[in-house]
This record gives sequence, structure tokens and C-alpha cells, in this order.
Amino acid sequence: MHHKLTRRMPAFAAAAALIATVIAIQSPSSAKAAVPATIPLKVTNNSGRGDAVYVYTIGTLLSTGQQGWADANGTFHAWPAGGNPPTPAPDASIAGPAAGQSKTIQIPKFSGRIYFSYGQKLVFKLTTGGLVQPAVQNPTDPNHDILFNWSEYTLNDSGLWLNSTQVDMFSAPYAVGVQRSDGSTLSTGHLKSGGYNGVLNDLRGKSGGWAGLIQTRSDGTVLRALAPGHGLESGALPASVMDDYINRVWQKYASATLTVTPFADQPDTKYFGRVSGNVMNFTNGSGAVVTSFQKPDADSVFGCHKLLDAPNDQVRGPISRTLCAGFNRTTLLVNPNQPDTSSANFYQDAVTNQYARAIHAQMADGKAYAFAFDDVGNHESLVQDGSPQQAYLTLDPFN
Repeated sequence: MHHKLTRRMPAFAAAAALIATVIAIQSPSSAKAAVPATIPLKVTNNSGRGDAVYVYTIGTLLSTGQQGWADANGTFHAWPAGGNPPTPAPDASIAGPAAGQSKTIQIPKFSGRIYFSYGQKLVFKLTTGGLVQPAVQNPTDPNHDILFNWSEYTLNDSGLWLNSTQVDMFSAPYAVGVQRSDGSTLSTGHLKSGGYNGVLNDLRGKSGGWAGLIQTRSDGTVLRALAPGHGLESGALPASVMDDYINRVWQKYASATLTVTPFADQPDTKYFGRVSGNVMNFTNGSGAVVTSFQKPDADSVFGCHKLLDAPNDQVRGPISRTLCAGFNRTTLLVNPNQPDTSSANFYQDAVTNQYARAIHAQMADGKAYAFAFDDVGNHESLVQDGSPQQAYLTLDPFN
């Protein structure tokens, strides 16, 4: 599955909804100093690797909806028309900092990604529908053997949202940050000391296919661990990997009620789930059925899609994201009131999202975007500020 920037990046779905809310409630009289057209991004290379680094700013220009890339000065360049088969994209790479060095570039008002690669440039191509993103779960993808990663960001008139993400893969470690108008800095995404190998060794130690998520280059370099949804695609994980847990949840709520309170700021908005056969029906306080979910499979759980689709509405989407978080964190059996936002119960079941568990366990602040709705309860690795002075991308050591 190729990601295109015309589609919302999964890790940013919630942040984007938040942005829309912020824009909607911000009145002209309360508007802060305008966010400039570009802000500086300081890229620091603490990786300890000697390879050349290449950086890319790629996304959708918020003012026009055009897809394109930005150069080191933050100047936007629209992609040319693509083709079928896909045609090579223009070289959008920016030479990154050498080991131990920093380099500051400008990033524009985009919803997009900041890619970085080690040793060689990434291969981007254009179809008639836009940019083809790297899809390393496909063994024939031209970027499969390149060590790379990306951050996701939105910069608009309401501020900056910048996150580290493992929604698609765990790879080259990095952290993100923002300097606020008062001079203070927020950062997230750093692993604990030894955390990079800690995640990989954790997966290697798990039976049931989890070690098969790890992809290694012929020279022995570990390239990444695929997210479990991609592991299902590649055959590394069996399709039945979550069935035992899903079956137990379905069994429990055939005779008990799952209460979902999807909005922290609306404690009186509650929905009540009960299983009947293959379907979990949710009712409102009046007893009317507001939405129903077919019994999900592992792919739906890991991807927070398909049978757990989350439309951008006020009922099904918020219930679905709550369910998705509960299935991935396996809190649905121990707590009939969801979301369970205290991490004490997370990943405790023997059948769980071992990938997400391993990553969160090795993050210095415990926060990560290990699945699409990891922001339920604010467990995501996101920095946000309404008046950003500078953004940071720090390439961390592989220790």
C-alpha cells in the first residue's frame, strides 16, 4: 500500500481534528502574533554515524492544497505532473548535517513530512494522483534497503504540530522539539539509553512472528521493524495474532456493558456497547443504537481502519478510536469504562500489540505514536505551540 500525501497521515488524524477545532474557536480578537510563512527547523545529527544525511520537506501547501516540496529556504515547489507508470520526482533533497553538526533550514505552512535518510537519497516517484511515498513493507520498493525515517508536521496560522511517528515502522531514532515564544523548549521522541536495541531485542524475544517484523540489509544493518499491520501484509505475523483477545472481548460484552466516554471535556456524553452475535451495538443515553461494529480482525485493530473505521464525525469516529486504543493496549477486559487513559493497564495481556508495548517501554518520556490513535489519553509523541519560534529534529544515536 503506497501512502500518498493526498491521504491524511494516520498519526496525524487526531492532531488534524484538533487543529480544525482550534481554528474554529479562535476569534480574531484572541489571535496571537501571526505565525510567519516559514519557521526555522534546526536539524542536529547526534547519530554517531558517518554516512551522509539527506533531508526532505514534503507535503501539501495549506493555502492552495497543492502537493510539493520545500527547499532549504522554505520555498515551495509544486510537483510536476506524474505518469503511469510513475515518473521520477525532482530531487527534493537537502544536504543534512554531518555527524556532530547542526543545520538550520526553513519549513513552510505545510501538512506533511520531514524525511531523513542515511547514506543515500530516497527515491520518490509521481503518479497521475500525486507523490508515491516509500512503502518499505513492499520488498520491491526502491527505498527498501535505505536507512531512513520521517517526522510529521502541520504548520498553519494556529501554530505548529510536530510529532515523531512509529505508525508505519520503528527505524532510525530521532526526537522532535519546539521553542515557544517565552524561550522554553518542548521535546519528545528520545529513547532511553540503549532503547533502540532494546526495542529490537524485545521483538526478537517474542514468539508468534514478532521477530519477523525486523528487516535487515545484506550488510547486516538493521533497517527497521515494520509496524504489525505491515507485518500482516508481509506474512511475518499470522492473521490470527489478535484473535484470542478479540474473542474474549466479544465474549465479555455479550453479557456486560462497555461504556465509552469519548470526549474528556464532555463527561456526560456516553455510549454503551453490547455484543449480539458478531456485532457490537452502541446506544446513547436514550437507548437508541447510534453505531455498530462487526467483530474486528487483527488488521482492523492494528490499522484502526476497515472494521474499526473512524470517520471524522462526532459519534462513530470517537467511539472507534476509543475501541482501537483499547484493543491495541488490551485494556478492554480489565476496564469496562473506556478510554482507559492511565498507562498502568496498558499491554498487560499475553495477547497484545507487542510492537507498541516494546516502543513505549523504551521511550524516555513513555510517549510514542506506535499506532494511529495512540493520542487517546495523550500518550503520543507530539509537541505543539501556537507561536513557534523554532522547530527541532534531532537524529539520535543507534545504541
